Amino acid sequence: MARIYKKKTKKGISWGFRAYMGTDPVTGKDIRKAKEGFLTQKDAKLAAALFERQFHNGEYIQPSNITFSDLYTDWEHHYHSQGAKDSSVRARKIALKHILNEFGSTPIQKITKKAYQDTIDKLAGNFSMNYVSSIHTSANMVFQYAIQNKLIKVSPTEEIVLPKKKETVEDLEKDNSIIEKYLEKEELEEFLTITKDEGLESDLVVFTMLAYTGLRVGELVALRWTDIDFDNHTLRVIRTYYNPTNNKLKYQLLTPKTKTSRRIITIDELLITLLQQHKEEQDLIKKENKPFYNDHDFIFATNEGYPKTIKAISIRLQRLLKRTSIKKGITPHSFRHTHTSLLIEAGVHIKEIQERLGHADIQTTMDIYAHMTKNIKKEASTKFSNLMENTSKKLIN
Repeated sequence: MARIYKKKTKKGISWGFRAYMGTDPVTGKDIRKAKEGFLTQKDAKLAAALFERQFHNGEYIQPSNITFSDLYTDWEHHYHSQGAKDSSVRARKIALKHILNEFGSTPIQKITKKAYQDTIDKLAGNFSMNYVSSIHTSANMVFQYAIQNKLIKVSPTEEIVLPKKKETVEDLEKDNSIIEKYLEKEELEEFLTITKDEGLESDLVVFTMLAYTGLRVGELVALRWTDIDFDNHTLRVIRTYYNPTNNKLKYQLLTPKTKTSRRIITIDELLITLLQQHKEEQDLIKKENKPFYNDHDFIFATNEGYPKTIKAISIRLQRLLKRTSIKKGITPHSFRHTHTSLLIEAGVHIKEIQERLGHADIQTTMDIYAHMTKNIKKEASTKFSNLMENTSKKLIN
């Protein structure tokens, strides 16, 4: 039980308490908590009782001067040790630099909810809502780590309101997300035809694979020949390519984005044919470049055997697009959108689309790919017109 005591000061009588906190495992000495400066004996007793209750319930937080910068360094090491991918660590690091700039030298126990909310509001004026959300999510991970280690009791990130941007007509007119960034069936046919006629070796198989499978481009360049089952017409996805510097020698092969991203999908007869042709061409390259060819069995490899970089594929895409009539802002990821929209147009169930794309939950599939192709929209309008045909005639006559 805490001991209550009084003390004479220049200003008069002051009250305090001293409570036992156990024994130091290193020195073997008793550890005690002392606090004084209370105006009355009752105040000291109430404070002592609150402390003892928190201490015995494991709720007491020891005063600490650890800064957010120190906490972040410790958290990053822990986050990496828990199996986080290098790409995830890098993304969190980029997001958290803004919080470090604001609170790096501030003791975490002094970072208030108001100060944190003000920081989020300020960042919202400079960055997109999605990026601010990413910053907030990353900061929350660090503060939750502090709670787990009993460095703070409550996170300043709790119940924070993320700002919402008010859209104007001008914003909607300039919003590129409204412009479809995927190819219609006719546009895809035009692009692949140009690629076949004017593309370089492997261009056709690369972009046909992306359009006909919905693979992420990182999954594509990480494919090895052992991932293709030519007899059963299937493709296995068990790794993804990571190379933020685009140095062909400094790449990493990581596990897929989520557990559901590890999948086996059926592929088209056309892809089987293109892959077989590509393998024959690659075998010739291996033979010609044998002295310096680093053979790691990659399907989409450079003439030295290293996997093609995502940047190299993006460059090839833009050069081919210039030879078409297509004016959309297409990227390698657009072929994933294209594959999805064409699956919807073909009447494939949303659950099957989810599994084929490797999304962790069906809501992701529905949220990202809720838009339909122009053909589907036109079909919906036509069906409605047919349904209302008789009524429409009566209204005209």
